[in-house]
Amino acid sequence: MLRQPAVAHRFYEGDPTKLRQDLSRLIPDRSDKIEAKAILSPHAGYVYSGGVAGETFARIRIPETVVLLGPNHHGQGRPLAVGTQDWDMPLGQVPLARDLAEALVKNSPLFAADDTAHCNEHSLEVQVPFLQYFQKELQVLPISVSQLSWQQCCQAAQKLAQALRSANRSVLLVASTDMTHYLSRTQASKQDHLALDHILQLDAAGLYETVLSRQISMCGVIPTTITLLTVVELGAKQAELVQYTDSGEVSGDTEQVVGYAGVVIL
Repeated sequence: MLRQPAVAHRFYEGDPTKLRQDLSRLIPDRSDKIEAKAILSPHAGYVYSGGVAGETFARIRIPETVVLLGPNHHGQGRPLAVGTQDWDMPLGQVPLARDLAEALVKNSPLFAADDTAHCNEHSLEVQVPFLQYFQKELQVLPISVSQLSWQQCCQAAQKLAQALRSANRSVLLVASTDMTHYLSRTQASKQDHLALDHILQLDAAGLYETVLSRQISMCGVIPTTITLLTVVELGAKQAELVQYTDSGEVSGDTEQVVGYAGVVIL
């Protein structure tokens, strides 16, 4: 069984030729690529957030193995749902990183083998064409994340870090998230930079507490929290904001925007 695209032709071009053209336009040509442990990338339609994603992916070297963590927008499946299928994408099939998937499910009751959460979810899918653009030997570990307690985030990160150490190869984590939803540009930017300040300090606890206490509508706060905890355990030392913008740049509506941020973690 292959996981079929859920949002091709809607969030991004489903035709391979047109998709490559779009990616070429969205991704700048950079030679000064850096090694990263993780990135934050938005997951709206490419017309809105593809430029931020393109700038962010262009900054780094993409290894063959990528762990994708994103929010579960549909509420289907388990809270930490590990995909078990290869993905059939417009730019070609992407195999599952089966050793990592099996290790996570085997070694932690928090992680469950569950494709239900992935069937209709866009937050991870929209990242894959960017990864394929750079890495022809790509394999992915998709993890769909629902609401978790702080303690569960810490436990999940510990087990994920353990699995990545055991894998003994270069692995990139991609935390998929949009930022504030449907506030004015001024309000959204203020809220989002409160969250981004904690992300740039690699402060997972501060991010988790701030987003929840201030009711910031950052849909991927839980996968971002787990990503921060994991990479800090793996030795991350710094983070860099690549770009921040909002949907109003395209729509012209600055009264109800969605914020988009690209962050590289080293």
